[in-house]
Amino acid sequence: MTKRTRRAHRAVLKAKVALAAVKGEKTLAELAQQYEVHASQITVWQAQLLAGAEGVFGGTAPNAAPAGDLTMLHAKIGELALENDFLSGAFRKAGLLSAKR
Repeated sequence: MTKRTRRAHRAVLKAKVALAAVKGEKTLAELAQQYEVHASQITVWQAQLLAGAEGVFGGTAPNAAPAGDLTMLHAKIGELALENDFLSGAFRKAGLLSAKR
């Protein structure tokens, strides 16, 4: 028996299979055979679809970062960029860094 390699499924296929599972017109075994995926994988995709359905109608996505954190991260990036610029200039003046950078 040959070992099957992992396949990366596209989001379109996952959505199509998960929607078919939610509709319930076919059994999981029938869907698994039709789309050539394992029935447990269909169950996982179905659960992901149902968990993320709230975001479609304007709810917050479960993985969305709060706006406050994003603002704080942008401020930190700016601060670190200023430090890098200052230190690279100081190192060049001290002769510790070549002028190529």
